[in-house]
Amino acid sequence: MKIKIRYQNPEIKKLEYIDGRSDWIDLRAAEDVTLKKGEFRLIPLGVAMQLPQGYEAHVVPRSSTYKNFGIIQANSMGVIDESYCGDEDWWYFPALAVRDTEIRTGDRICQFRVMEHQPNIEFEEAGRLGNANRGGFGSTGKN
Repeated sequence: MKIKIRYQNPEIKKLEYIDGRSDWIDLRAAEDVTLKKGEFRLIPLGVAMQLPQGYEAHVVPRSSTYKNFGIIQANSMGVIDESYCGDEDWWYFPALAVRDTEIRTGDRICQFRVMEHQPNIEFEEAGRLGNANRGGFGSTGKN
């Protein structure tokens, strides 16, 4: 699959897919950002892309983002569909700081993967599902 990409900041490392290691691709901060605890900021990721028709990108924090930078993604997971593909449709990471923090240009703060759109679904109403109950929400325990 080929994806057209435009870079906003020539200083950040170009995106690369590392086959065999992970099918998630790291995204980097495109500028220095300083946040105080409780502040929100859209952190520029320095890329705009033209995704193939019928696909979307799922953007989530890296596993080390909270530990390293003290930020969480304000919308839990970002979804960018193929219609967001203009020259100025830059990608951002909506960050909420849980402590004072500094993020430098080029820091890896999130990751994305490209997914095919969900197929059309038709819901069929049923009085019973006829399956064994698992034990309710949160029933798998802590360990």
